[in-house]
This record gives sequence, C-alpha cells and structure tokens, in this order.
Amino acid sequence: MSMDVKKAIQNGKTVLGIELGSTRIKAVLIGEDNAPIASGSHDWENSYVNNIWTYSIEEIWKGIQDSYQKMASHVKQQYGISLKQIGAIGFSAMMHGYMAFDKNNELLVPFRTWRNNITEQAATELTKLFNYNIPQRWSIAHLYQAILNQEDHVGDIAFQTTLAGYVHWKLTGQKVLGVGEASGVFPIDVKTKKFNQKMMDQFNELVSSRNYSWKLEDILPEVFVAGDNAGTLTEEGAKLLDITGELEAGTPLCPPEGDAGTGMVATNSVAKRTGNVSAGTSAFAMVVLEKDLSKVYPEIDLVTTPTGNLVAMAHSNNCTSDLNAWIGLFGEFTKAIGMDVDMDQLYGTLFNQALQADPDGGGLLSYGYLSGEHMTHFEEGRPLFVRNSDSNFNLANFMRTHLMTAFGAMKIGMDILIKEEGVQLDEILGHGGVFKTEGVGQSVLAGALNVPVTVMETAGEGGAWGMALLGSFMLNKKDEETLDDYLNEKVFAGQAVNTVSPNPRDVEGFEQFIERYKKGLDIERAAVENLK
Repeated sequence: MSMDVKKAIQNGKTVLGIELGSTRIKAVLIGEDNAPIASGSHDWENSYVNNIWTYSIEEIWKGIQDSYQKMASHVKQQYGISLKQIGAIGFSAMMHGYMAFDKNNELLVPFRTWRNNITEQAATELTKLFNYNIPQRWSIAHLYQAILNQEDHVGDIAFQTTLAGYVHWKLTGQKVLGVGEASGVFPIDVKTKKFNQKMMDQFNELVSSRNYSWKLEDILPEVFVAGDNAGTLTEEGAKLLDITGELEAGTPLCPPEGDAGTGMVATNSVAKRTGNVSAGTSAFAMVVLEKDLSKVYPEIDLVTTPTGNLVAMAHSNNCTSDLNAWIGLFGEFTKAIGMDVDMDQLYGTLFNQALQADPDGGGLLSYGYLSGEHMTHFEEGRPLFVRNSDSNFNLANFMRTHLMTAFGAMKIGMDILIKEEGVQLDEILGHGGVFKTEGVGQSVLAGALNVPVTVMETAGEGGAWGMALLGSFMLNKKDEETLDDYLNEKVFAGQAVNTVSPNPRDVEGFEQFIERYKKGLDIERAAVENLK
C-alpha cells in the first residue's frame, strides 16, 4: 500500500483539499483511491473589531501556510519524500460574507464574515425586490447594506468575492467561484448555472441613481461548476502556499467551493431526492430539490450543489449544547458518588435510555435555546425544561425529550419542505456528534422527518476531504460522468453504512411532541422577557 502511495506522491497523482472553517483550517491530501494520506490543521478564531466579526489577511495566509506545512511534513515523515507536485488542488471556506477590492487589488474594508448580523435592512429590501429569500449573511446583502449606509469605499470596488474566492484568486490569478459557493453570494439561475441575470438587472436598476462606475456583473466573479478547470497554480501562488518553495507551479485548481457544498460531497448527498443533516452546536438540513419551491419562505435558504442543482436549507442555531450540559451534570453526579465513568460510556448509556421512552417523550418539554433561534423568531434564548404535574417523568423520557428538542427548530423548517411543498426524499445522511451513539440520534431524526437516516463511517472526514474529492473529480472524471456517479462508484462504493428506517410509533410520537413544542413557545418567550 505505502509503495503505491509513495509512487502517487512522486508522480503528482495526489489531490489536496483545504477548507477554512470558522475555528479551524484543515488541509487533506488524498491518494488515487480517494482516501486521505496526510493532513494538517491550524486553529484560529475570528476577532470583533469596530463591531465587525473579521479575520485579517495576515491570519488567513498564516493559517493556510501552517496547515499546508503540517500536511507536507506529515508526508515527509510518513513516506520520506518531499511534496513537489500535486495533481489538483481545491479551496473551500465558510460561505457568504464580504471582501471588496479596488483596482490595485487592495482590500477596501476588513473582511466581514457571515457571522455579522448588520444587513437586516438590505436583506429585507432585496428579498422583496427579487421575491427570493436573501439572508443577512449573503454577500449581496453586505454590498447593498454598504450602499444604504453610503460607505465611501463602494464607488472604488473593482472586485467582490468570498474568502474561498479570494484565496483561489491569489493562487491562480482567476476571479472565479464554484456554483455552490456562488449561490450564497447572489441567486443562481439553475438553467444557466450562472448568476440570475434578471435579478442582476433589477439590482443595477435599484442602485442606478448612485452613479457608480461599475455594474454588478463587472465586479462579481465568474461562476464555474464541479469538474471545470478553474485555473492553475502560478509561480507566485506556489510560493504563497508553500513557503519552503518545494511545491512546483502548474497544478490545476478546481472551482473554489463553500462549506455547504463540501459537506454535501463528503456525505455523498449531491443527488436529487437526497439530503444531509449536520447536527452539532447548530443543526442544518440540506435537501436537493427536484423543482423550485412555490413561494419564498424566510425559514428556508436556497443554495445549490457544486453541480448547480437547487438545495433548500433549513438551519437552526441551537442543537446539542443544552443536551451536552445535562449530560455534563449527570457526569458530575457519577463523580460525586465515587464512580469513574468515561464520557463515551455516559453518552452511550444515557442516549440508549431514550430508546425505552414513550414515543412522545411522556409529556415533557424542553427548549435548548442557548442563543436566539431564527427558525422560531427568537432574538435571544433561555434553555428551559418544563413538565405537567401528570407527565411521565423518568430518565428515558427526559433523554428522549432532549434529543427530540435538539431537532425541534430544524423540523419546523423541514416540515415546510416535506408537508407544504411536497418535497420527496429517499434518504437523509446524518453527520455530527449526535449520531456517535449507534442508532439513537438516527432513529429520533428518522421519526422527526419520516425519512430513512443513514450514517457513514467517513462522516467524520469533513469538508477538506469533500473539497479534495471535488479536485479528484475534475482530474479523473470520464467524458459524461456526473459528480453523483463519480461519488457513488469511485468514492463511496465500498462504504460501510448504517441505515435506520422511521418507525411509525416514533413518527406519531414526534408529531405529538412538536405540537407541544409549538404551543410552548409562549413559555420560552416569557422566559426570555422575564429572566434578564
């Protein structure tokens, strides 16, 4: 095995994916079988400067160079050779946000990340204008808000892009975005796989009285789809990526993508009628649609797969934080009575209790709103547990209620898609910590959505691996081969998967729970208002 890998490294048959997440930058190098052979990561944190969440240009490059260096050292230690040639490279990053440059390629204002909730007026006006949901974090909302605020820099914009688009541009000289990433900048026309021209015209008309020297199409990047060649690593780019100077120029780069797209690839959920749910601190479901939605829903964001198919996203700010806090409390109790139980065993034991519970959680109710929850229109949250005097209060029901409520806000968004829009789903791929205890989080989610839920062995590999797979697809695809086929046949064919189908009792129980959840939102509202 290692001889083959060594040969692949020497002959430049590897692919590198780098993803800039909100707390970690990760580089993953894969071999010809698409399995990871080396990785490196760099931890970073955003800064809050002048009321803006940002990362500096210096931090961006320091982080990329450090994660690349660690990955390259890993190759050297493991295989005794230097990494000089790479078959393909791809970059992804957290989506949206705002990076605007002048004609001298200078950044006009510090990078505004997706975390900034400073574009409410712009997002509301554009949603109305386009009749298309424009969330606050989208790049076009940031641009229009800067216009509404009459910021001086707007007239000087020559190029506007995202974090992934910026890194790609500096390494190749090409101003491009993958369509999935682009779909969080400005709405995509799924027929042309480009920015929606009609909406661009509407935007240009909207701001025409301000007499800027640019039109929107002049300043936005070009949109590419998965499999396209999006430029090559320049001499300058190679030195920027590998400060030791060992990496040679000339490597093709695939279109830069967003973290939503790489998550779909890493969970093999880019085909129509599939979706994936990522459940951790927050929960979001992404569903690949067969047709447009009938109307605009503020609870549902629309983005695309890396191939340009429409994806509906139901995102909730809160998922497992409150559940984890309760398990921490049980952990303190076991220590207090002199028992030494490791956290994995504690989670496994408590999660499995939920399988013995009443299907609706025995009349108990909780909200894990550690922060505000936009899905149910809360600016702030208060974690809350409440019951009737005649509820069936036992450990099993307590655990099941906390697992159900972790998916509660997200289910409200998913119900819009499944019940109101009639979206058909063959399966959902689950990934994230809540699925670690086999079968439990899965069966609760299958009951919530009434859809089979599958968990894969590699679900932990994450977005950097998903990005490397997009590079591999560009490099190795046959003429008419689609990304869905490539993933099914060349990447996930031998994967061990575990699928849980919805149990009708669980489905009915979750429906009873969600009715209680909706009625109880007034209690949560009172807690927010009165517990200051």
